[in-house]
Amino acid sequence: MPIYEYQCKKCKHVFEELVRSSDAGRVACPRCDSKEAERQPSVFAARAAEPQAPSGCGRCAYGEGPCAGGLG
Repeated sequence: MPIYEYQCKKCKHVFEELVRSSDAGRVACPRCDSKEAERQPSVFAARAAEPQAPSGCGRCAYGEGPCAGGLG
């Protein structure tokens, strides 16, 4: 069962919840009991979407760039 981060639209409380796919539309805010909680993008998903630097020195986006000359 995955854990998701939610934000309540009514009181703006941010909370995490273990949710089955069948229960995804029925998450209630633990603070105000509102059923208007909106799932937030996860940090893991946001970071996974960032472009990766090409192979090379590993410090910058230039595979044969200024860091590739053994400066560190």
